[in-house]
Amino acid sequence: MNFQHIKALKELISSPKTIAIIPHKNPDGDAIGSTLALWHYLQNKGHKATVVAPNDSPKFLKWMPGAEKILNFEKDNSASKTCLEEAEVIFTLDFNHLGRVGQMTEYLEKSTAVFVMVDHHQQPADYARIMYSDVNMSSTCEMVYELISYLDDLDAITPEMANCIYTGIMTDTGSFKFKATTSNTHRVVADLMDKGAENTAIHHRIYDTNSPSRLHLLGCALNNMVILQEYHTAYITLSQEELDRFNYQKGDTEGFVNYGLTLEGICFAVIFIENKEEGILKISFRSVGDFSVNDFARAHFQGGGHTNAAGGKSDMNITDTINYFTSLLPTYKKELTA
Repeated sequence: MNFQHIKALKELISSPKTIAIIPHKNPDGDAIGSTLALWHYLQNKGHKATVVAPNDSPKFLKWMPGAEKILNFEKDNSASKTCLEEAEVIFTLDFNHLGRVGQMTEYLEKSTAVFVMVDHHQQPADYARIMYSDVNMSSTCEMVYELISYLDDLDAITPEMANCIYTGIMTDTGSFKFKATTSNTHRVVADLMDKGAENTAIHHRIYDTNSPSRLHLLGCALNNMVILQEYHTAYITLSQEELDRFNYQKGDTEGFVNYGLTLEGICFAVIFIENKEEGILKISFRSVGDFSVNDFARAHFQGGGHTNAAGGKSDMNITDTINYFTSLLPTYKKELTA
């Protein structure tokens, strides 16, 4: 974060403001953790702050300190609109394009608030007056920690904030195994534990609260896995019928795509999930090594993200999407090396 933006942010929040804090649609641990950590920080500094999420978050994130205060734009529509209209400052966290907030996009686009972006994804848009964008960061939660450090205020991190930040770092780094995990990430995590982050309890709340139906859905997903050894690629499909059969709940497919990468010789893993309500296939891409799923998703599936983790979508049915996807692989054969 450059000096001018740090100075501008310090001045912006030097007096009490009405602030909205926004995560992306279908928020994950990093989105919820970063927004709640920032919410605690700003509340404690005397600001009137509110987290407004485009839609609901998974059940396994509901325990997080302050989660009950989040406004859900879909369910709390009137209160959410009022909050966005009254906001003097809008922080957008864990996304860098206003199209990532679904139905909220039009309300953000017409807002006269000062926008502050904190995000680690590639190719940010230019809607924010104050921008903290760093694609080398492990997570937006690690960036929130660094943001507070830039404000010379690390002593203000409470146990509640530490739990939120730790959660986002842990989930976005795959429990600290992904490439973006640096020595600094571990130093940040160590300080968060010193400040009260309950690392063992957090891991249990995130990973050890499965329902039987989720595990059965995982079994279905793994049974559907197709391995294309020639391209060092594995993909999974889940139809709406399969999701319904196993009583799918938001967040149940979190992490499923990563199972493909546990196979020896696989460097590219994908999951295609049918969403009849939205009329699309939601797609998650993961890779190891230098193959950029961000570039792949942007070029072919209306998406993007990071070099080794990205998302996208398809307006075609599962069969046509898979046929299109597999037709692309020969073009990337030289890049898809385990």
